[in-house]
Amino acid sequence: MLFGDKDIYKRCYAFALRIVNAYKFLNSEKNERVMSKQLLRCGTSVGALLCEAKFAQSRADFVNKVSVALKEANESLYWINLLHDSGYIATVAYDSVCREANEITSILASIVKNTKENTLKYDSQ
Repeated sequence: MLFGDKDIYKRCYAFALRIVNAYKFLNSEKNERVMSKQLLRCGTSVGALLCEAKFAQSRADFVNKVSVALKEANESLYWINLLHDSGYIATVAYDSVCREANEITSILASIVKNTKENTLKYDSQ
């Protein structure tokens, strides 16, 4: 498997479930629809993009798909921060989901970096 951390799929799936639950809460309890919809879109797409990357047609395609997943994870952090700072998400929930989003972002960045480095090593041989 190309991912060193095989649990990244499970983590991204669990993260997406948390985002779906946050979206439902923000809609029903806080009557917030705009920012929560943005969070739903980017937060659930991270894992979907990783699933696409599993069947990439080339290393370049793989790097592209994981890079887009990384961008979506980073965008999720933006919306999580904005929802917290505007009072829609409590600090306890924020701390947990923000920590997970940061860890996923770091793992994805590492996957992109390592794959690019390995591709350069492979191509130069």
